[in-house]
Amino acid sequence: MSTPVIVAKDLTKLYRMGEVEVRALSGVSLEIQRGEVVAIMGPSGSGKSTLMNILGCLDQPTSGSYVLDEETVETLNDDQLASIRNRKVGFVFQSFNLLSRTTALGNVELPLRYAGDIPDRKARARAALDAVGLSDRMTHRPTELSGGQQQRVAIARAIVNNPAIIMADEPTGNLDSKVGREIMQLLLNLNRDKKTTLIIITHDPVIAAQTQRVIRLRDGEVESA
Repeated sequence: MSTPVIVAKDLTKLYRMGEVEVRALSGVSLEIQRGEVVAIMGPSGSGKSTLMNILGCLDQPTSGSYVLDEETVETLNDDQLASIRNRKVGFVFQSFNLLSRTTALGNVELPLRYAGDIPDRKARARAALDAVGLSDRMTHRPTELSGGQQQRVAIARAIVNNPAIIMADEPTGNLDSKVGREIMQLLLNLNRDKKTTLIIITHDPVIAAQTQRVIRLRDGEVESA
């Protein structure tokens, strides 16, 4: 059996707000297999965003261990976190998070720019846009694109570095139901074709039903997995 792409053990996250200590995660342990499609669900305040930030190397746990694609994460400094995040994780957000003054091609190139001297940067960005069906929109800026097209650009940006995992935070939340279905199908097709691990944070049971497994959080703990 292949090594899981994510192994998290006893993750805790504490925040201090004045005199009050808030425990956002309380000993979360989970494994996610390479190529798996997983939904993370839970009510507001359950710890979903905190867990996503840790799994996506945007934040570090207060305690516990985390191994991403066979690299130990919890001891890394900020620069090392940024490096592993750029190499291993592709993000897709509800609000797209595109640079408004930059073309679709320029937005998709960004992770490659951060990665250093990559000679075929534009060719890889074009290939990623082609993979999401936007080969005819490469020179358009986000304001010239529909919501669904903007999310496709965001997905192209997420896959351009061939990451180990894609983390999608409410990826269809700002889209109508028809376009949302198209975006979800695009993500599932990428998982099928590239075997990229897909982790979707969602409130939508229709989205969750299309994944292979649902991890439910409540009060900072795994309720079911």
